[in-house]
Amino acid sequence: MLRRYIARIYETCPLVSAFDTPWAITGAAAELMRQLLQTLGGEYVINDGVALHRDCVIEDGAVLKPPVIVSAGCFVAAHAYLRGGVFLAPSVTVGPGCEVKSSFVFAGSALAHFNFVGDSLVGENVNMEAGAVLANHFNERTDKRIFASWNGQVIDTGATKFGALVGDGTRIGANAVTEPGTLLLPKTVVARLELVKGSLPASPQGRGEKISEFGGRIAE
Repeated sequence: MLRRYIARIYETCPLVSAFDTPWAITGAAAELMRQLLQTLGGEYVINDGVALHRDCVIEDGAVLKPPVIVSAGCFVAAHAYLRGGVFLAPSVTVGPGCEVKSSFVFAGSALAHFNFVGDSLVGENVNMEAGAVLANHFNERTDKRIFASWNGQVIDTGATKFGALVGDGTRIGANAVTEPGTLLLPKTVVARLELVKGSLPASPQGRGEKISEFGGRIAE
C-alpha cells in the first residue's frame, strides 16, 4: 500500500518495511533513526546522533537535534529546524525557516522556505512552496484522534500526532495546509492557500471532484 504513494520507499529505507501504515512509521521515527545510524558507512560524519553525509551542505544557524540523518547532496538552509527523528534522502532541500519533525523526506524533494512538516512521509520529487504546512495535530479539538482513509476504509489511526503521506511528484502551493491524516496520491496538485481535509485525487486543478463525507475530495 505504501508503494502506491512512494514507489521506492523500501529501497531507500528498508527498515520501514516492518510497518504497515505511515503513522506507525512516523510514530517510530526517532527509534528508526537510531537503528539506521548503526548501518551508515564512512561517507557519513556522525556526531552525537546526527549523521551528515560528506557531500551535504548545512548552513550556519540550522538546528539539527538528534537523531537526524542527512544524505548525499542535501542542502539545509540557515534557521531550518530538524527534530524528533528526521531522515533526508539524497538531494533533498530544506529551505530557510523550515521545521521538520519526526518525518522522512525522500529523494529530490524540496521544502522552499517557512514550511512545517510534522510526523509525515514526503515522497520523491515533491515540491512545497513557501509557507505550506503539513499539520500534525488537532489542537482545537477535545477528541484529538486522527482518522485516515486507508486500504479502502476510514480508520482511527490511534495517533494524536500524524501529518500526511505525500505521494511522489506532488506539488503543494504556497500557504496551503493539509489537515492531520491527509493522504495525497502521486502527482497531486494542491492549490495555493488551499485547505486539504482528508485526501485529493491526482488530477490537477481539482477538476471533476466532489466533497466526500469525510471532508476530502474524491474523483467523480
